[in-house]
Amino acid sequence: MAYLGYGSVKFDVFLLVIGGWLVSLCLHEFAHAFTAYRGGDHSVAARGYLTLNPLKYTHVLLSIVLPLLFVLLGGIGLPGGAVWIDRGAVRGRLRRSLISAVGPAVNIVFGLALAAPFWFDPYPDEHRAFWAGLAFLGFLQFTAGLLNLLPIPGLDGYGIIQEYLPHDWRSALDKAQPWGMLFVFALLWWPPGGAVFFRIVYFLCELVGLPRDFVGAGSALIRFWQ
Repeated sequence: MAYLGYGSVKFDVFLLVIGGWLVSLCLHEFAHAFTAYRGGDHSVAARGYLTLNPLKYTHVLLSIVLPLLFVLLGGIGLPGGAVWIDRGAVRGRLRRSLISAVGPAVNIVFGLALAAPFWFDPYPDEHRAFWAGLAFLGFLQFTAGLLNLLPIPGLDGYGIIQEYLPHDWRSALDKAQPWGMLFVFALLWWPPGGAVFFRIVYFLCELVGLPRDFVGAGSALIRFWQ
């Protein structure tokens, strides 16, 4: 619909971006679950985490409402889904770290896939709204990937290094995991912190070939009510 310009182009791009974001959330969480399953935690299959069903990964507030709100208001791809992993059933520290690492890796790979068409035609003139939506969706993948790699309790970046921390540090930081996202919100809304974060994201987008003006156009288009 966005490609053909059917009906309200803004609403079409909104559906494209939101639908693509839900797909990326499912792939992100499936990667966690599949890696855990291969590592020894077979309970993820019983919980339905290997089905790619978004209802198995989501919490209404944390997985849908807040991430969509941040996408619409600030263009931030929040990590919204969650799968419960029995890390004690997974053999080896490296495997447990890999479970956390594959989620952000999926976002980065998805972002690269969305950037690939722009390598051949960096400024497509036809169907511009569609390409703008695609570029903005790619931008969200890099925000989610980078955000998830921060070594903050509650994020995948902490899960990567968690196994290698001294026991006292780990015990203290594990207790702080419920507050990790609050710290992320504060960091992003703090002007210097948000500026540095988005500067890095835009640098990554330009590095892989996502045109910044298309990203900005896509961000504007999804606000179909304006």
